[in-house]
Amino acid sequence: MIQINGTITLAPGTIADNPETVEAIKAMVAASRAEDGCLTYTFAQDLSDPDTLIIYERWRDQDALAAHGKSAHMAEFQKVMAANPPLGRDLRVYQTDEGNPL
Repeated sequence: MIQINGTITLAPGTIADNPETVEAIKAMVAASRAEDGCLTYTFAQDLSDPDTLIIYERWRDQDALAAHGKSAHMAEFQKVMAANPPLGRDLRVYQTDEGNPL
């Protein structure tokens, strides 16, 4: 299994002042969750910093993740992000197993 964890730091007010950005994120999440091989796909807003998004994804395998990267909804999302360029990104990819309940 492939897991992606990390953060994207947006310019101040990007979320609060651009409802189209929030809608683009919601559309990206919905479309990604429907993809073959997507196990988990989540964007969350950091409660202590509303301009920071927390990303958590799990994919069946590298092929599923590669297909996600080439999807039409990813291309659309990248257009929205290009119009609102992030100030920073810290995303990490991990090869992992199913884990154990805590």
